[in-house]
Amino acid sequence: LPERVEEDLPKLVEALRQHDLEVGVMASSVHHLGQPDTEKVLRTASRLGIKRYRMKYFRYDLSRPVLPQIEQIRAQVTDLVAMHRELGLQGVYQNHAGANVFGCAIWDIYQLIKDFAVEDLAIAFDIRHATVEGGLAWPVHFNLMRPHLGSIFVKDFVWQRQPSGWNVKNVPLGEGQVDPAFATQLKQSAFQGPVSIHVEYLHGAGVAANVTALKRDLATARKWLDG
Repeated sequence: LPERVEEDLPKLVEALRQHDLEVGVMASSVHHLGQPDTEKVLRTASRLGIKRYRMKYFRYDLSRPVLPQIEQIRAQVTDLVAMHRELGLQGVYQNHAGANVFGCAIWDIYQLIKDFAVEDLAIAFDIRHATVEGGLAWPVHFNLMRPHLGSIFVKDFVWQRQPSGWNVKNVPLGEGQVDPAFATQLKQSAFQGPVSIHVEYLHGAGVAANVTALKRDLATARKWLDG
């Protein structure tokens, strides 16, 4: 919990170090300095040697014009980036599918981060969400964001027809509509940061099932990247 970060995060980092592991991307609920625990969370992460964290999503109010809301988000993020610079942290904002999620279209994230150094603010490019929202246009979106990559998130999905309409179902990597050609473009980008595999198709499964799923998806990702 954010309010317990000073007590609990050091324990996690130390436990990982005992197994020669580190925090490549810290998930967080941070998206502006006005939140009660933002500064404490970021200063603790920096002190522990964590270099990168995923920010919380912004959401649009679709009863209002979108462009002024992007400018409001920019003002909040500008203050946050100043702290990133001070602490040597990189904030990464994940593109995410959703009717009212800032970043679902990719171009709106670009409008936000294009004027900041990638060391301070970058995108966590999620190919699953980029494909859901962009369809065949994902190569254009990836091309746009190549200079701004901070991390890569990998998972897969299929569209399903339901009585109420179409919805998205998460599936193991390689069994859905994410194009393996993404791996080729990723290699060509010369990106050197973390690639994070997300298993979101298991609900209520135990640790063993999740570890098995992660190993399977990791093998698929390595096959794509080595191909």
